[in-house]
Amino acid sequence: MWLVKWICMTALVLGILACVSPMRQLAYPPTHQETVVDQYHGVLVEDPYRWLEDDQSPATRAWIEAQNRLTFGYLAQLPEREALRSRLTQLWNFERYGTPVRRGALYFFTKNDGLQNQSVLYVAEGLEASPRVLLDPNQWSADGTVALTGAAATEDGRLLAYGRSVAGSDWQDWFVRDVQSGHDLDDRIRWVKFSTASWRKDGSGFFYSRFDEPDAKTQLTGVNYYHKLYFHRIGTSQDQDLLIYHRPDQKEWGFNGEVTEDGRYLVITVTRGTDPKNCIFYLDLEDPSARVVELLPNFQADFTFIDNEGPVFWFRTDLDAPRGRILAIDIRQPDRAHWRQVVPQTEDTLRQVRVVGDRFVAEYLHHARSVLRLFRLDGRPDGEIPLPGLGSVSGLSGRRVDSELFFHYTSFTVPGRIYRYDLRARELTIWRQPKLPFNPDDYETRQVFYSSRDGTRVPMFLSHRKGLTPNGRIPTLLYGYGGFNISLTPSFSVANLVWMERGGLYAVPNLRGGGEYGESWHRAGMKENKQNVFDDFIAAAEWLIARGYTSPRHLVIAGGSNGGLLVGACMTQRPDLFAVALPAVGVMDMLRFHKFTIGWAWTVEYGSADHPDEFRYLLAYSPLHNLRPGVRYPATLITTADHDDRVVPAHSFKFAARLQACQARNGPPVLIRIETRAGHGAGKPTAKQIEEATDRLAFALYHATRR
Repeated sequence: MWLVKWICMTALVLGILACVSPMRQLAYPPTHQETVVDQYHGVLVEDPYRWLEDDQSPATRAWIEAQNRLTFGYLAQLPEREALRSRLTQLWNFERYGTPVRRGALYFFTKNDGLQNQSVLYVAEGLEASPRVLLDPNQWSADGTVALTGAAATEDGRLLAYGRSVAGSDWQDWFVRDVQSGHDLDDRIRWVKFSTASWRKDGSGFFYSRFDEPDAKTQLTGVNYYHKLYFHRIGTSQDQDLLIYHRPDQKEWGFNGEVTEDGRYLVITVTRGTDPKNCIFYLDLEDPSARVVELLPNFQADFTFIDNEGPVFWFRTDLDAPRGRILAIDIRQPDRAHWRQVVPQTEDTLRQVRVVGDRFVAEYLHHARSVLRLFRLDGRPDGEIPLPGLGSVSGLSGRRVDSELFFHYTSFTVPGRIYRYDLRARELTIWRQPKLPFNPDDYETRQVFYSSRDGTRVPMFLSHRKGLTPNGRIPTLLYGYGGFNISLTPSFSVANLVWMERGGLYAVPNLRGGGEYGESWHRAGMKENKQNVFDDFIAAAEWLIARGYTSPRHLVIAGGSNGGLLVGACMTQRPDLFAVALPAVGVMDMLRFHKFTIGWAWTVEYGSADHPDEFRYLLAYSPLHNLRPGVRYPATLITTADHDDRVVPAHSFKFAARLQACQARNGPPVLIRIETRAGHGAGKPTAKQIEEATDRLAFALYHATRR
């Protein structure tokens, strides 16, 4: 009965608010509260919005529609919205390339002409030959919400395995395309998640990992356990695929199989949730009777396979080296006494390594910015690849037999360039460079260091127009993440450029919990140390204010996923410090996150409310549970999506409902923007990206500059 009354009342409220003005006090759609109380280790915790966890119920769907109508009605009235949309669209319309991958005589690469919803995969019979379209995801759906999620070609480039996802979901279907004809074979692989495809050297089939088929009703919310590694032989149906490895006794283990470049071994990386510590197993593909060998069991450290020289495997590892080193392990003598250090740990953090042209190409982070160094295979230093400035390298592409290396380079003011490095001539050239209607020389980026609450020295990037003078009123966008060993390095964003064009300062601190300074930096911001991350972020805000750049009236905080948690925690701990909060797809309920999809995997990072000691610190900072009635919270625009099966939208739903109920009378607006046919972020169409960026910028600028 309450549902009928609630829907009728919602319709009345929305009729009144059809032309809502941003200057008026908002009347939020009523959100029903139920009596739901959980007991955690003797502590009673209320959860009145539990019903919003069922994202398919009529009540939740009606709530979503009501919230979206209020939100979009409000956003439509913001004064700069159309000008921002126009400028974002103009700037977004530039060519974007992926790094080329060579197989046989063919080069494969992605390209987006500018405003295409999805990037297109091209193939060319030579680096400068005219390319042809191999896969155009824009033809897969009218709204651009079906995305290419991965691709892998055979050694000779004859066949291509590729993955597709729908509406931003992590679930993928994989197909096989004949590269010459451009037609798909009959092969189709379903229920793939968190997996690549790796071909046997002869092109007879590929290895991949999947979960069992989920229940249709809980496909986007059900818990994912029991990953399995399979081999698919071309021309056969999926039910005939060979199960290579699984562990019925270890429901949380994940598997990724990679065939070595020489085709001899299948290297199996075994993960346990998001713990950077992993195991390495292998299978000898030349021995039909071979069984999987547990080379590095026990999850003792992070071991990332690089390449091999016959039975000698090279790994990037943080074992006894929190900032990373290169080890050689001979699988004929696998005990630790025979391991050999090839490249020792340095003061910089070793992030990725490839073997190209019989050299290790190693990317290091020097205070969160990329440096490329070369080493001979015996570990001798062999020079450095010069980079154009303070920026980031990604997408290292090349193989041991190649004499050319490709990589992607970007910075806060330089859109992504693709560089080619000739290892024989030692020459660096730009292969593709986008052109945008702005002058990068009008902007500058510098790095500063500040002290956190406990005295820890934390770096922060500041980007803005040249000549910006601190006056205490600069609209400042403070962006952070701080978790899962992920490093925030310089990267280009059209939305951030537009922010700076309008006189704004963009600030990115490298918080603990990330990987900028190796595993010790990561561990200083996880589990019981998570408060360090929030302290680092708050200290960054206080530094910007103390140095005269901005004030609480002009300070915006933003972050997504784990960064959404960061924003939620900081705005509840220090609501006085910020004018605007932009939490995106955030983990907001720290007591129940592990009960949905892949959330259980994050207990390695966060802990679990199932354990008494971990429950206490989770409750102490959980954004949902630390909102207090009558507090004046910042103007808040929460963003999520209905197909997010990574951080399920219930986190944002419940946080929005609670925040609307708690916001002080006459306080700034609390809105939630719920995207449809979109997920956690990967594969989101360009059109949807522009619309969301427009709304976030318009909201932030309005509330950070009007007072």
